[in-house]
Amino acid sequence: MAGILGLGSSGSTGLSSELIEKLKSAEYTARVTPIEEDLTTWDTESEKIIEISSKIVEFMTSMKNFDLYNTENAFESYVGDTSGTSASFTLTDSTKLVTGTTTVNVSQLAQRDVYQSDIFSDKTAVMSTGQNDDDKLTIQLGDETFEFSTKGKTYEQLASEINYKIGLTATVEQVGDSSYRLIIKSTNTGTDNELTITQSDGLDLGYSTESNHTLKAQNMIATVDGTEYNLSSNTIALGTGLSITAVSTGQSTINIEKDTSSLSTYINDFVSQYNELVELVNDELYSEESSLNDKSSIKMMMSQIKSMLMGSYGDNSELNIFSFGFSFDTDGYLSVDSSELADAITNNYDDLKSLFVGKAETPGLGTQLKEYLDALDGWEGLLTVYTDNMTDRKTKLETEKEEEIEKLDDKYEQMAQQFAEYTAIITAMENSFASMKQLIADSSDD
Repeated sequence: MAGILGLGSSGSTGLSSELIEKLKSAEYTARVTPIEEDLTTWDTESEKIIEISSKIVEFMTSMKNFDLYNTENAFESYVGDTSGTSASFTLTDSTKLVTGTTTVNVSQLAQRDVYQSDIFSDKTAVMSTGQNDDDKLTIQLGDETFEFSTKGKTYEQLASEINYKIGLTATVEQVGDSSYRLIIKSTNTGTDNELTITQSDGLDLGYSTESNHTLKAQNMIATVDGTEYNLSSNTIALGTGLSITAVSTGQSTINIEKDTSSLSTYINDFVSQYNELVELVNDELYSEESSLNDKSSIKMMMSQIKSMLMGSYGDNSELNIFSFGFSFDTDGYLSVDSSELADAITNNYDDLKSLFVGKAETPGLGTQLKEYLDALDGWEGLLTVYTDNMTDRKTKLETEKEEEIEKLDDKYEQMAQQFAEYTAIITAMENSFASMKQLIADSSDD
């Protein structure tokens, strides 16, 4: 017969660690596994959000080509044809640049003042060895006068001391196999940097000799489109965003025109980047297997972007992309007719610029869209809020998982202790029952 609590049927062996593990595993599957699956889904969602964010960055980069506040945007690109070798040209501010031809005639280059000493054979020789403490070299530069004592000094020491003075440069140069000169120059060019070098009565390094005044300070003299310039520097900074550097006498010209050759490339790149973003997002929004937890935020982002693309721009809100060959298909992808775009670039350039770039008071599509995309991962931006919420959700899931595991560990640790106690009791009862069975059996035999 079956005994109470398994008596007479080896009930104590049923209360084993294997049974506890089976019970714990079943409850783990019911309570912890769903949390682990949510964490796995979170990892997949995180990867997808990173992918979307990266595509947003690529899209935003393409829109920088149409950003009003990017001085190198696609509508501020210029090309210059130059002739002549008397001057070089550098663009300093494209927003001020004026198209057309600029002619430069250079009749004189700016120069520094340069003096050389007489030849000496030992650059380490002491220049003044007498007792006269008045042996000195005096250099006047503009309104400043510098005095240098030469007593007990070598040529190299004097050069080093001169170099400490702002506006002066001195070097000991080897001009022959065993001959040297001490060269003194004004650091800057122009007549304002003329040097006057005098020597005390007991000192003669040769600076008073006219032939040792090897280069005389002078200003650059040039005309730019008929306007004469007389400057201490060889560089002319024009108010039209162009810098001119004179390099020789003679005439040079530069013809500056708008560079529209890359504009269609930039526009097609923007279209491609937008379509790639649409495809990436649609694959998530309309997939049953999507890992996105907050599809509404992503839908709102795409709705805002499309709304900006379909918006009106210009001084009187009279411009939109549909007037320049753009269109959306039934799946929401953007396209542009190449022939209509080419015609707009050639014949309607200013309106195209107003549409994409705009002005400070009426920013264009590119300017506004770039600003919106840039703000998505900024303070309280949509993607920032999305990822912050994801982080909070992951923290809660991990905490919940740890708590559930801890509860299971506590529960089954107590159960193991109880099983051990029950096993001891059942074993003792089974032993007593066995003795009783033996007594009954012995009585039956009698």
